[in-house]
Amino acid sequence: MQTANDTPAAPLDPITEGLFDFAIDREDVKWLVANLPATIGETERNTVEYELRILKILFVGWAVLYTMEEGPLRQNLAESYWQAVHDLAANISRTTGLMIGKEVDYFAAVRERLDQYLGLLQQDNGADPAGVVGRAFAGNCGAPDDLCIAMAGSRLFVSTIGKVREFLNEVAAAAPQSRPH
Repeated sequence: MQTANDTPAAPLDPITEGLFDFAIDREDVKWLVANLPATIGETERNTVEYELRILKILFVGWAVLYTMEEGPLRQNLAESYWQAVHDLAANISRTTGLMIGKEVDYFAAVRERLDQYLGLLQQDNGADPAGVVGRAFAGNCGAPDDLCIAMAGSRLFVSTIGKVREFLNEVAAAAPQSRPH
């Protein structure tokens, strides 16, 4: 992975690399898009796929903070994960900017989307996080009343949190001082 000024990024530690690889893996996203109803058009499908990819990246990073106990491993893992996301976003920004001929800040868009989801989750006070994320997700896809699109966002949210928790529990078994809760 290269940074915006083409200097090589520092190699990721194995835990961060596992999380990052999971975050950018598209298999679950493709499955969710493929299983949308046939009535959803190609343009909407492309939007849903794009938004699902962002949602997954966001909530992998959020799950690190949500599932791990306070401590240096948690902080270091969160920082290294978000740095990897920042590096990826810089590459996307640079490539997109070259293609369209103007500057793009993809990381700012990702950060804005995270702030939106977290703000809505705070308003909900934890009553129904999957529902909150699903409804916001459908709105971000331009289909705020589409239950199928909302469910796709909810499913990816729940699945992502569960898989990150499972992965971090495996890490905790190898390093007891970093127990997720």
